[in-house]
Amino acid sequence: MNISDYFDPVKIEKLNIPQEVKANKYALYHIDKNLENNHLKNIKKYKIAIFGVPEERNTKNKGTSQAPNIIREKLYHLNLPESAKIIDLGNLKAGKTLKDTYVAIGDIVAELISLSIIPIIIGGSQDLTYGNFLAYHQINKPINLVSIDPKFDIGYLKDDFESSSFLGQIILQSGETLFNYTNLGYQAYYVNKEETDLMNKLNFDSYRLGKVRANLKESEPVLRDADILSIDISAVKQAEAPAFYNPSANGFYGEELCQLSRYAGLSDRLSSFGIYNVNPKLDVNNQTVNLCAQVIWYFIDGVTQRQKDYPERNLKNYTKFIVNFDNKEQNIVFFHNIKNDRWWMEIPNPKKQSSAKVIACSYEDYKLACTQELPERWIRNVQKMR
Repeated sequence: MNISDYFDPVKIEKLNIPQEVKANKYALYHIDKNLENNHLKNIKKYKIAIFGVPEERNTKNKGTSQAPNIIREKLYHLNLPESAKIIDLGNLKAGKTLKDTYVAIGDIVAELISLSIIPIIIGGSQDLTYGNFLAYHQINKPINLVSIDPKFDIGYLKDDFESSSFLGQIILQSGETLFNYTNLGYQAYYVNKEETDLMNKLNFDSYRLGKVRANLKESEPVLRDADILSIDISAVKQAEAPAFYNPSANGFYGEELCQLSRYAGLSDRLSSFGIYNVNPKLDVNNQTVNLCAQVIWYFIDGVTQRQKDYPERNLKNYTKFIVNFDNKEQNIVFFHNIKNDRWWMEIPNPKKQSSAKVIACSYEDYKLACTQELPERWIRNVQKMR
């Protein structure tokens, strides 16, 4: 495929880039770009590809289509993480219909993944996550989707598809592609009983805002096991990110979102990243777009420090622990990588004992098992394997 055909080139002359930023050789301003009359060549040499999707036809949050260029502008101000190989592809051309846009995103992401390039999608509205998902559906790859969001965005499955119900659309069309969905930071007063019941029925995972904030590090294994991360900027409290049409007084602090983004970047498994729902029309002193630029920077910084952990590396190199349970015919096998202090645990496959699944976990899971209590993470994944 000719990737250039899908994009409008980066229009540098329309971005407000101060001279001191242009003079700073370390600034992200100097990354390779898809410019006018400059066809993309040898894209395989890049590790990360940034592209904007100025699409807002499926949301009430009108103004999000302006976000990609403004976030790009602020991102260019920041210093480039060491050894990052990045290209800015520009903005995806809008399809004649929304379906055309979703399909185009799926085609682009699938192509980038096939080349081992990580796409960073700058929205636009969060329903674009559906387009991202289509890439994995296209290549028939079972995935874990993680969303940092104050809501589940399931909606009522019979309703029309819109930005606030993108997950419902994914569930309806996923088949075997969506193995698990995890919500990080939901706020209970935004979630109805029908959505909660469906999440439980499907054995999906959800973590309330207070629980995530109480121990942010416990979210690292969730992101380590993710394939897609979708960030809704409304997950951040209004005082720190006002650029949303219906912001919440509560939510994550900016630095917490940056830390979660870095965890995602460090994951050897995570292969696509998107940030959505920023409405520059409602921003205050560019507060939200600056935060988004820094969230992306932290993700890039994490990617540059990936350690080729499991499943890239053989588990035989790790310390193995077997926890036996006195009153159950069950043991749990844990693996510990002493070099980066990451933990993993084995999930038995009831259909085929020889093909146990290994998932990311935390030291807290191991300690809990040592007290003869089954970790919730283990229980949930065993249920999914049935």
